[in-house]
Amino acid sequence: MINGRAHGPLKNTTTCQLHMRSFKDGDTIYIEPFRAKAFPVLRDLKIDRKAFDSIIASGGFIGASTGQAPEANSIPISYEIAEEAFDAAACIGCGACVASCKNASAALFVGAKITHLALLPQGKVEASKRALTMVKKMDEEGFGACSDTRACEIECPQGISVLSIAKMNLEYMKALAFRK
Repeated sequence: MINGRAHGPLKNTTTCQLHMRSFKDGDTIYIEPFRAKAFPVLRDLKIDRKAFDSIIASGGFIGASTGQAPEANSIPISYEIAEEAFDAAACIGCGACVASCKNASAALFVGAKITHLALLPQGKVEASKRALTMVKKMDEEGFGACSDTRACEIECPQGISVLSIAKMNLEYMKALAFRK
């Protein structure tokens, strides 16, 4: 947190991209670690983001058959779907969404990961299981619930949309409805 904002004052900029010239000469700059129960402070400005790794390990992947790769043109994906998937895949897992949320919710991070894979044909096979396991793991890791203040979207350096949270909720509700 730089002066109370995740990654500082510039939109779509991570801390490592923020230059001192972004501040006025003589400004006082306050730097502190992201604060969230699921991100314990290890020392100084270093936090433990293993909770994100745990969420990814619970379902942020696809299963693929071994052997010859299928012909790329045999799996058509429209431009619009590909762009939406790429936008969600842009999430770098920095934790700014969690740090800026009054509830320390990881819904934007998890929503981006679920959305990215749910949109692509390769991710459809495990879509239901992914939604159930990743949301469950997010809760187990101690992240708060989303209350739709959209602070996560504002502070996200990659510009991930809260529509990813809506997509996550849709995938989760479908998975619950069609649970085997």
